[in-house]
Amino acid sequence: MRVLVVEDARPLAEILAEGLRDQGMAVDVVHDGIEAAVRLDAHAYDVVVLDRDLPGIHGDALCRMIAAGEDRVMVLMLTAAGTPGDRVSGLVLGADDYLSKPFHFPELVLRIRSLARRRPRAPARTLRAAGIELDPMRRSATRDGVPLGLSVKECAVLEALLDASPGFMSAEDLLERVWDENADPFTNTVAVTISRLRRKLGDPAVITTVPGVGYRIAA
Repeated sequence: MRVLVVEDARPLAEILAEGLRDQGMAVDVVHDGIEAAVRLDAHAYDVVVLDRDLPGIHGDALCRMIAAGEDRVMVLMLTAAGTPGDRVSGLVLGADDYLSKPFHFPELVLRIRSLARRRPRAPARTLRAAGIELDPMRRSATRDGVPLGLSVKECAVLEALLDASPGFMSAEDLLERVWDENADPFTNTVAVTISRLRRKLGDPAVITTVPGVGYRIAA
């Protein structure tokens, strides 16, 4: 799941991002409405955690823009104003949920996950190659009928490779799709995850590597 946190209070934004990453989410952070609009145009997100009172582009205007977009992103609006009228007005703008500050972090996590499940999606499909079957919606994967028991990141990497098959995906492509902007581009996290994935997939090996090009599933 990829989440965009739009919050001008930097300490709060970083606390939210760190907590959500600990929950296995890929999280990008911006601090004003203009930067948020740029990110939304460049990347696909499942949920936007949107502070209402933003500089640049106000949260209300940004919420309308998101609601009018073709690729529907779910919006959880945050605000210090918590009256019933404020909640109604936020939902009228196109927000999918509304949470008043201060809030309990576990509630925020539950609401984000609920919104992600409700997000309109393309019809579910099973990805197949080299004896592997992956159901991205259920995060279940098998090889030759044997369950693989993948972690969230391993499942996401396998999904990306199956999507691209028989083409390659570079480490940079995988960082962009599976992790978030907080990931160090010089880290070996992709190689480590690929190594764990190879072990779980077993023999014969199906993930090939071409130096300088990337990884692919050998059909």
